Amino acid sequence: MLGKLTSERPVTHFYLSRDSLNLILSINNIDSMSAEKIFDLDQLRTLLDVIDAEGFSAAARRTDALQSTLSMKIKRLEAAVGQPLLIRLGRRVAPTAAGLHLADTARKILRLNDEAWGDLASTRLAGSVRVGVPDDYAASLSETIRTFRLSHPDVELDLSCAFSVDLLRNVQSGDLDVALVTRQPNVPGGESLKREQLAWVAAPGFELGPDDPLPLSVYPRDMCVFRNSMTEALTAADKPWKIVYTSMSLTGQTAMVGAGLAVTALPRNMIPPETQEVDPSKIPGLPRLPEIEIALHRRAGRPTEAAKVLGDMIRDQFLGADPRP
Repeated sequence: MLGKLTSERPVTHFYLSRDSLNLILSINNIDSMSAEKIFDLDQLRTLLDVIDAEGFSAAARRTDALQSTLSMKIKRLEAAVGQPLLIRLGRRVAPTAAGLHLADTARKILRLNDEAWGDLASTRLAGSVRVGVPDDYAASLSETIRTFRLSHPDVELDLSCAFSVDLLRNVQSGDLDVALVTRQPNVPGGESLKREQLAWVAAPGFELGPDDPLPLSVYPRDMCVFRNSMTEALTAADKPWKIVYTSMSLTGQTAMVGAGLAVTALPRNMIPPETQEVDPSKIPGLPRLPEIEIALHRRAGRPTEAAKVLGDMIRDQFLGADPRP
């Protein structure tokens, strides 16, 4: 009997050998594994925001995001890596060992990502940018400034070194686009980048007589928080002191201290090689100095693209810096 004619299309059958089938399954498995192991840059940036702010609430305020949104991103990142990245310590949030390791890698990944976009946009970036930094921080920014100049040769860069109080005044008046400063007491605003422990600094072998006041090398009055930090700590500890040298520059401070004629205070990661941190046991009654806060201020209003890029590069350097223990 003749079969019934239909309009269905003929079915073509393909036959695969066992080896071909295994190869296809292997390729699909590799693609699946690769997809699972791609980091979400936004989640990595959130991890750094929370670690640097030491908490979700502070990170939410800094990034103008919802705390629940940040928490969700961290949970997704922890689920992806299969282990906790943050731990609560009272009111603070700190990274676990895995979180600390991933944070170091994340800073590199995000910096490479930003550099890649910067390379693509370098031909379009022009104009000018005015940036100010204290004399103390100028050397540490040299590589970042150099990278910016090489990446954006059409941008006119104006770099000024001055005291933090002057830089803050200039960025508020619009004379500077970006300013990196030591945060002044009772001065709000800016983006907090990191906190640094101040240390007593002297020449190797510096000695103080039992009845001698501590000789200080300082910046001018009301120009630098380092001076106030030293004198207030010494006065509170009832440790005699006297100012023997006042200088406007770090070079002058280093020369006096390096000659063994005075001591001063500097962040630990900025101690010049010809000087060293003072061993408290060598000078009885020497008080512990406070931490200082480094902040980035930007001119009010919409920044130029050049100012935004350089400001972000400076921010990323300080957030990713490895301070000397």
